[in-house]
Amino acid sequence: MIQVIGVRFKEVGKIYYFDPNHIDVEEDDFVIVETARGTEFGKVVIANREVSEDDVVLPLKQVVRQATQADMDIVIENDRLAKEAFSICKDKIREHKLEMNVVEVEYTFDRNKVIFYFTAEGRIDFRNLVKDLAAQFKIRIELRQIGVRDEAKLLGGIGPCGRMLCCSTFLGDFEPVSIKMAKDQNLSLNPTKISGLCGRLMCCLKYENDTYEEAKRQLPDIGQKIETSYGKGRVTGINILDKVVHIEIENNGNQIEYTLDEMIEQKIIEVTL
Repeated sequence: MIQVIGVRFKEVGKIYYFDPNHIDVEEDDFVIVETARGTEFGKVVIANREVSEDDVVLPLKQVVRQATQADMDIVIENDRLAKEAFSICKDKIREHKLEMNVVEVEYTFDRNKVIFYFTAEGRIDFRNLVKDLAAQFKIRIELRQIGVRDEAKLLGGIGPCGRMLCCSTFLGDFEPVSIKMAKDQNLSLNPTKISGLCGRLMCCLKYENDTYEEAKRQLPDIGQKIETSYGKGRVTGINILDKVVHIEIENNGNQIEYTLDEMIEQKIIEVTL
């Protein structure tokens, strides 16, 4: 076992594990840590705990110290500088007539580098833009192209459900979402109905998918022929959440319904629970 703490660098960002370096912290404390891109300021979301070495990638970077008021002041100043850099970058993009849109600007804690996050339809030759920005800020410049889902996470907004976007409020990582999930849940396949503000399939399609998959394994497929107490029939529809099967009897065309419990009780179909 190894002792770790979990730290976030963005409000709804990914959680990274660090070696606490014999420092006891609590949730919502702020810490200074060593990362691959230098010294960073982060928020503790998982206090000291022991985990299996198989659950982390070793060696872990260490916590340098708990954050002080002076560190907090640096973060506030970095945010102010980032807002100024955002405006300057937008002006430079217009000057160079580039088909790109800057979404967010971030200074590293030690101000060794400033990162510009942008979206664009395709590849952009921004070499001249980088030169201009480097001459303006006199530090290292990084332009990082992000996708539309990442853009929605950074900007936030209100989803079709009327609530704030999941990705900008609590989702640390994006999970794969497929059109099959919408089909399994009997949802309209109209793109406007199942797409989020980013234009991609809504993340919430994933939430109930496991429940639907489990229920579908217990029920027959549409079109399957089965023997009932009324004679041979064909499955014409299923209500997954209520676990009800609609069957058309072959010899008279009558429509009947069976619940999953009734089908198991009458041994109409072998069902794995």
